[in-house]
Amino acid sequence: MARPRRSPEASVAPLSPRRKWRAITIATLLVVPSFWAVLAGIASATSDETNAPSPGPLFAFGFSLVPFVFLALAFLSEHPRAPSAVAKAMVLAVVVGIPVSAATDAVTGLVAAIGAGGVAALRADADHNWKARGLAILAATVYVFVLLRAAGEIALLTAPVLPFTGIGVVDHLSERRRERERREAETRRPSHPH
Repeated sequence: MARPRRSPEASVAPLSPRRKWRAITIATLLVVPSFWAVLAGIASATSDETNAPSPGPLFAFGFSLVPFVFLALAFLSEHPRAPSAVAKAMVLAVVVGIPVSAATDAVTGLVAAIGAGGVAALRADADHNWKARGLAILAATVYVFVLLRAAGEIALLTAPVLPFTGIGVVDHLSERRRERERREAETRRPSHPH
């Protein structure tokens, strides 16, 4: 009879908040130049000026950083299956980013793509909720979409910071909720006489 397979996450101690936020911070610092390079490439491609820089190198630089963003996020968060998590992140980024960009705009699409990839790349511990992570990325994407129309350039400044930060915040809230549930369960448990 075959034994049920245990996921590697089940035997790994939860990642400390300090290490998680270090991974998020470093990955976000890598996202920013990637994001700006792609936006510069879009601006160059849509420019009517004859002396506008060629968009090709800007796109190449921006998109070539994306795998390193997910590598940093997976390895620094000590994901037990980091290589496959990075591969999933890349696929999710493409599958989510292209349709969102087509339906909205490039900035919103980039936020959705980076966020979707981040959900797969950032290690998820037992207390973390995939649905909450997805909702955080949806909220960041909608926020950037709305802010881009209402405030313009301000959205460009905040957009690359939102995806991974949103995931980190919902993970933290999930951990706190689980801890509160555990404490409540312990207080409701009848004490046994000695």
